[in-house]
Amino acid sequence: MASVTGSVIRVDEQELRGHLDEVVRASVEETLNSMLDAEADRLCQAKRYERTAERVDTRAGSYERKLVTKAGEVKLKVPRLRSLPFETQIIERYRRRESSVEEALMEMYLAGVSVRRVEDITEALWGTRVSPSTVSELNQQLYERIEAWRNQPIEGRFAYVYLDGIWLKRSWGGEVKNVAVLVAIGVDQDGYRQILGVVEGAKEDAESWRQFLRHLKERGLDGIELFISDKCLGLVESLAEFYPEAAWQRCMVHWFRNVLRVIPTGKAREVIAMLKAIHAQEDRYAAEKKAADVVVKLQEMKLAKAAKIVEEGVAETLSYMAFPREHWTRIRTNNPLERIMREIRRRTRVVGAFPDGTSALMLVAARLRYVAGTRWGTRKYLDVTRLTEHELDEKFKTRATKWRVYSNPIIELTDAAAQDL
Repeated sequence: MASVTGSVIRVDEQELRGHLDEVVRASVEETLNSMLDAEADRLCQAKRYERTAERVDTRAGSYERKLVTKAGEVKLKVPRLRSLPFETQIIERYRRRESSVEEALMEMYLAGVSVRRVEDITEALWGTRVSPSTVSELNQQLYERIEAWRNQPIEGRFAYVYLDGIWLKRSWGGEVKNVAVLVAIGVDQDGYRQILGVVEGAKEDAESWRQFLRHLKERGLDGIELFISDKCLGLVESLAEFYPEAAWQRCMVHWFRNVLRVIPTGKAREVIAMLKAIHAQEDRYAAEKKAADVVVKLQEMKLAKAAKIVEEGVAETLSYMAFPREHWTRIRTNNPLERIMREIRRRTRVVGAFPDGTSALMLVAARLRYVAGTRWGTRKYLDVTRLTEHELDEKFKTRATKWRVYSNPIIELTDAAAQDL
């Protein structure tokens, strides 16, 4: 492992790495076997050779089996009992690979890695070479599980639903083309977030959104009070078609970005402060009045394009004010879904171009399914009882519904108009 040349000690790095790998593998093997022994003791209600009145069974030797782990292939000595079946949660019966190894195989395949390359990688990482039929079988199982998860019925009611899409690249006939994956998450009647749907769309257009919303509707999505999204092409019109009673909230942050695109960089700080002031008002009446003042000020600053965007679009960003104040900060932007989409982008960026749209969809769906099972899905997000206690302003909701289809200019809020709100 090491040699001395003069006063310099040279280390054989490859030999050292191999030695460390063996130490890790041996440690994993020893730990798993100790856990199996402890499990046998628990079933027998006594340790090996221990004489006690509580003992319910005795051992009858053991049998050897192999298990592929991330640390390499380990040999397990699985205990046999004379009368009781030895069932353990540590190692599932007949399993030959650690679940994380199987997940890695599936992810490599979904990412477009060839079967032959998967074989090479598994041999390098785990010291064992999987067969092409194994890879194919694992991914077929994965596809079936994901498809079942994607199409399961949606139960319960969801007050708030967030919608967004992500663009990925796929290889098609020797060319690299874009493919859109559309995602929906919702806050259920108990205040927890759930992944509601994920589908492949040809692009983020009216027909793709229409098919996605039909998919959600047919699976049982109901009870929506408010949709939150960016103003994607075709989405607003599709919402009015499938959920005419629900209001629509345009993501405030995306709207800010649209305004900032048409102003000089030197004035960005001042303009963003003006926009934030609109949404810092105590109610919608005050917010619309403040927006009218901002439009006038932008016109005085010779920022006609920005003034027009504010005038025509601010109403779409104020729908959340008809809902409980305690929910405002979480329903006025699409941030809850944006955070998930950033994770999806991070996971898919290394892939480059997927072999086809199905692979792209499956990898995104697999990641979303994983996220749904983490603390993300088990942590209460909103106190929805506040929604049932809150009397929604139906006039605001009606106006918000109309604004989903028409981008009306800001109305002049006379005293009579204010009383009518």
